[in-house]
Amino acid sequence: MDQAKPSVLVGQSGPCEPKYSDTAIRILDAAEGLFVELGMEATSLRLITQQAGVNLAAVNYHFRSKDALFEAVFLRRFGPWATQCLEELDALEKRGAAGEEPLTAEAVVMSYVRPALALSKDPARGGAMFVRLFSRVLVENHRQLRETMSRQYGDLVTRYTRALGRALPGLSEEEVEWRMHLGFSVMFHAFAGNDILKVFGRSAVSARDPDLIVKHMVPFVLAGLRSPSADRPPGS
Repeated sequence: MDQAKPSVLVGQSGPCEPKYSDTAIRILDAAEGLFVELGMEATSLRLITQQAGVNLAAVNYHFRSKDALFEAVFLRRFGPWATQCLEELDALEKRGAAGEEPLTAEAVVMSYVRPALALSKDPARGGAMFVRLFSRVLVENHRQLRETMSRQYGDLVTRYTRALGRALPGLSEEEVEWRMHLGFSVMFHAFAGNDILKVFGRSAVSARDPDLIVKHMVPFVLAGLRSPSADRPPGS
């Protein structure tokens, strides 16, 4: 996949977070909103240029193609979030190795949830907009983006799989991976703010409140992670 032109990067504003020119930021912000609302396939470059107030030449100059723009939109948010998760996990594992804090499933989950919660509350880093975009990426098959994520951020999944495996020693490697897949999918879809129950009528759920999401989501996910092995005979 084409990458954003190097000329668009004018410095570093944080770990893995490139600082873009003003024009590029307008394009990225406009594209982000449209990708969340319509999806990547249904969003045209014409819509993006109209929303950003730029011409097509500006988009082509900075990003070369819609695929490269979509990747830049996503990785602009994902990179700093992934870095924060690994920093949390590094600190947790260091405390565990020093005997200061046990490596538990809850501690591993919270090392992922805290950065996601902070992100969802920070409009400057995309806020809820980004987690909704991530939910679309998880559901839609953006093959090239997934290849980039696997190449650049595969260590994130590996590290969390190993940490959960150590925290849940009674489970097989396959079970740990299944539970991480299900638990982490629940977490990001919950942060996306989709009021599923309201599709069918009234609901007391406030799926747009990040703190309430964490309050109810974390015990639910932990119960699933800690449940007995599916391969264990009943009553054993």
